[in-house]
Amino acid sequence: VQLVESGGGLVQAGGSLRLSCVASGSFSSINSMSWYRQAPGKQRELVAQITSGGSTYYADPVKGRFTISRDNVKNTVTLQMNSLKPEDTAVYYCNALVRVRGWQNYWGQGTQVTVSS
Repeated sequence: VQLVESGGGLVQAGGSLRLSCVASGSFSSINSMSWYRQAPGKQRELVAQITSGGSTYYADPVKGRFTISRDNVKNTVTLQMNSLKPEDTAVYYCNALVRVRGWQNYWGQGTQVTVSS
């Protein structure tokens, strides 16, 4: 199973970015799909999560600014990030709970998001 992210980059404060992640490989289903981020010197933290049924969770710092969505046919998850702040600067990682032989956790390679003030 591979998770490949795209869409990171450099943006000014107040701007928007859209991150995408596609899961490929041999698996029977995907449960939750999530976005995490890790800023320099900090622990990796959960940003947003969406279940296979469409229920969502957002970390408090991003509520009202970020929107997570997924396409269960294309096995993709997207994070729309609006009103970006310098404190959103981090490497963003896609995560998925995937059923292979049992449920296993997979990570993407990460994509850099930099927000300038």
